[in-house]
Amino acid sequence: MTFLLLIILVIVLLFTITEIRTKYLTKPIFVAFKKILPPMSTTEKTAMEAGDVWWDGEIFCGKPDWQKLHDYPDASLSKEEQDFLDNQVNTLLAMIDDFKIVHEAHDLPKEVWDYMKSEGFFAMIIPKSYGGLEFSATANSTIVAKIATRSTSAAVCVMVPNSLGPGELLMHYGTQEQKDRWLPGLSNGTEVPCFALTGPEAGSDAGAIPDKGIVCEEEFNGVKTLGIKLTWDKRYITLAPVATVLGLAFKLYDPDKLLGETEDIGITCALIPADHPGVEIGDRHMPMGLAFMNGTTSGKEVFIPMDWVIGGADYAGKGWRMLVECLSAGRGISLPALATAIGHISTKTTSAYAYVRKQFGLSIGKFEGIQEPLARIGAHTYVLEATRRFTTSALDMGAKPSVVTAISKYHMTELGRTVLNDAMDIHAGKAIQFGPQNYLGNLYLGVPIAITVEGANILTRNLMIFGQGATRCHPYVFKEMEAAANSDFKQGLKDFDALLVKHIAFSARNFGYTLLSGLTASKFAQSPVAGETADYYKQLNRMSSALAVCSDVSMLVLGGALKRKEMISARLGDVFSQLYLASAVLKRYEADGRQVSDLPLVHYSIQNALYEMGQAFDGYFENFKPKWLSSILRRVVFPYGISYRKPSDSLARAICRTLLKSSPARDRITHLCYMGTDEKDAVGSIEAAFNAMHECQSIELKIHGAQKTGKLPRRVPLAKAIEKALEIELITAEEAAKIKRADELRQAAIAVDSFAPEDYPNTVR
Repeated sequence: MTFLLLIILVIVLLFTITEIRTKYLTKPIFVAFKKILPPMSTTEKTAMEAGDVWWDGEIFCGKPDWQKLHDYPDASLSKEEQDFLDNQVNTLLAMIDDFKIVHEAHDLPKEVWDYMKSEGFFAMIIPKSYGGLEFSATANSTIVAKIATRSTSAAVCVMVPNSLGPGELLMHYGTQEQKDRWLPGLSNGTEVPCFALTGPEAGSDAGAIPDKGIVCEEEFNGVKTLGIKLTWDKRYITLAPVATVLGLAFKLYDPDKLLGETEDIGITCALIPADHPGVEIGDRHMPMGLAFMNGTTSGKEVFIPMDWVIGGADYAGKGWRMLVECLSAGRGISLPALATAIGHISTKTTSAYAYVRKQFGLSIGKFEGIQEPLARIGAHTYVLEATRRFTTSALDMGAKPSVVTAISKYHMTELGRTVLNDAMDIHAGKAIQFGPQNYLGNLYLGVPIAITVEGANILTRNLMIFGQGATRCHPYVFKEMEAAANSDFKQGLKDFDALLVKHIAFSARNFGYTLLSGLTASKFAQSPVAGETADYYKQLNRMSSALAVCSDVSMLVLGGALKRKEMISARLGDVFSQLYLASAVLKRYEADGRQVSDLPLVHYSIQNALYEMGQAFDGYFENFKPKWLSSILRRVVFPYGISYRKPSDSLARAICRTLLKSSPARDRITHLCYMGTDEKDAVGSIEAAFNAMHECQSIELKIHGAQKTGKLPRRVPLAKAIEKALEIELITAEEAAKIKRADELRQAAIAVDSFAPEDYPNTVR
């Protein structure tokens, strides 16, 4: 007892008397922390500081404020934005033949380019004062997604000028003169922008770009001018082959110190007319399955005046911060929009195809082997649409959550890949023959591009999500790092001490809550809602606190080595990400008015997210060292073992019952899918067959019933069965015409493209 009281007394003294705590606890930790703090490059530091912390901070705190989630404004379109979607976007899509674009012309038709330019498709983010549309992030995302359901090539052409590029950089950092010079032209389409960052030797590590500029003075337009002599070699630059203005990122050096005392100034961004002497717009690349303009650009010792630096001379060396801050927002719009488009078109067409395609006299959608992937398609599309709108709502609120957008980019493009793989499997032979009727083929070939752009997903998962999230979203770690980096040891120690006390209390609370939640399975925890989703909030609270505990332990044990333990940090990042996706699903369900018909999709999505968290934690515990510590963590988080399971078969069947008929739930996750009015339109035709067959269900049942009883012959073509049914007056002439028409539409919908020999005159026979 005396020993126990002595321990308690020591703890009390440490935590209540500042001088004692600082001397015997904080200072040793502070000194050790300074030693293990990993060296951080300028580019890493800039990336770490860029952007905002939003809902990701709530997830990481161990106790999310769910009321805050519900209070966030829902992503929505203004009347002007909706009118543009209903009119200009639909007009554009009616002009597009994606098969011809990709497989014949390898480019958008001139009339499509002209229409996009004249109607402001390249100027959605530019203010109205410069002639732009000044649309919201949600509108930008929605428009790109809808275009992508028709043509990914066209969507990319629209996406790039409205994402990371000259327009956005000019609006945020450009001088007034630069804005007045370029933004009106970018708005009306007379100027086409591209931005060159990636080169042969520098992709994800932008800090390693070899492209360089030397500050110097040369004659320009007959006047001696302070400027930069540039040499660069870039590749993978979208719109470069057709660009009139080139945005360029390079390293700037000032050996003669014409700008100041610093010789190595850093990454800088400039805007250069494409017809400027020395600028080379080189060869064109051919991205798989797509026909958007993408190519190379280079230049050797090209002189530009200093006022072509975006923001002017004052912004020389600030290019990396400019890029990271803009990219953190754009990453949450463009590529997630493409992934969501995959979900919308795959759900719309695959559910319809599974209903109209028959085997053994039954719609293939009635076979459980088809229902399993079809349910995945529907549930993943619900997650995609929920996450898309949740993320753009943050951007429309003015936030720039860099971690959230990285999560969106990685997981949404991966979900899009999964959805498309399942859709291809269900369509089988129809999906692998190219032609105007194949609405999945170009998407399938193009999906790796979305996954690779803005950094391959391997990079995003293993380095960015948790690597950045652990420091930015943790309530104390980033501040502790700043305190440790303070050159004033005394002040740094004082700041660190205040943070350390709060950090210890934070960790203790999360440890206690995690253990209690695990022992009680969160049965007695509170939930902000009642009903069928109430338990999900409890489980997500439990996983949030478990993530906080494991993150603290990992950072304490591994220190700076954690960023090199990419497999460990990636698994914690997976938990982090699934918490975000699940939050988006719950937000969507509430924002849509808690629709009962959406519940199978919600249940499947959250249960799958919890299962993925369990798997990620299991991998973390298996591989984290020391083993005795990982065993303790496993017992704290999951005292009775990991109980989260994959969604059940009955839940998958419930989703399929929703998708295999016209329903509000199906409409909500496919509303962006464009369907042409022409009966020959690939997507429109399969939806027409789907609806026509549903209208004929009662007629079909009469015929099948008569076949079972022997009144009509079995195993005969449908046309013959209809003829006999009409003869015995089982159906009326009107019903016979109706079901014949439905079967004609069905046959057209399942047809596969074929081509005459003269279409391929060089074929060897």
